[in-house]
Amino acid sequence: MNQEELFYQIKKKKSFLCVGLDTDENRIPVSLKGLDDPIFEFNKQIIDATNDLCVAYKPNVAFYESLGFKGWQSLEKTVEYLKKNYPEQFIIADAKRGDIGNSSSLYARAFFEQLKVDAVTIAPYMGEDSVKPFLSYPGTWGIILALTSNKGAADFQYLKDGESGDAFFEKVLKTSQKWGTTENIMYVVGATKAEKLKEIRKIVPDHFLLVPGVGAQGGSLEEVAKYGMNKKCGLLVNSSRGIIYASSEKDFADKAHDAALKIQVKMEEYLGKAGI
Repeated sequence: MNQEELFYQIKKKKSFLCVGLDTDENRIPVSLKGLDDPIFEFNKQIIDATNDLCVAYKPNVAFYESLGFKGWQSLEKTVEYLKKNYPEQFIIADAKRGDIGNSSSLYARAFFEQLKVDAVTIAPYMGEDSVKPFLSYPGTWGIILALTSNKGAADFQYLKDGESGDAFFEKVLKTSQKWGTTENIMYVVGATKAEKLKEIRKIVPDHFLLVPGVGAQGGSLEEVAKYGMNKKCGLLVNSSRGIIYASSEKDFADKAHDAALKIQVKMEEYLGKAGI
């Protein structure tokens, strides 16, 4: 899916919502736990209930890998279900990979050739050769971690370069643009760092940003839209727990729909104000 196709879905659905499928077997409803694949069934019902309100899904790979082979099977089935039934959805594997070139090439092959997702999140600490393999598949995206919202972000991401005066996250943004284009690179910017979006947009005005942290983590959707939106929206705002765990009862899918709808209504308002 290219940038124009993604923008088309945003305009069509009046939404830039990404639903995070951080599916924890310990938090899914008890009513599903006797099934052969409760993780997939949970995801399936969440997807069926929310697909008209979002433009992307982001399974966090750790939740599936932690279950071994059966977890990976659940992930594969989830991706296959999306591609078959909702092919307009943008699928992000939140894997945060990044290794020396030959290893990154194999990670890229796993996600783009085997799992066949649209995008993979990447940790850029090891530099260009660890990222470039993810950018070599036409129609797919590498989503580079730029400024995250976790406590440990302060350990490295704000450190200043002695010569340029750039913070580390600014250096990541400026340098990585040389590796690809606005058609194959996005950036992760945490919603709890919304005040930094104005500065980030000066560096990457045309790239899409994946913004986690709205909802359970307390990020402000209004501030993200105010400071982060560009002429093509340029945002995918992720909400995970606030949607998929809106209820732990049999009505979990209906409650997930309601939670997603509340966000989508706000997004429609912000898109309207931006003339999109």
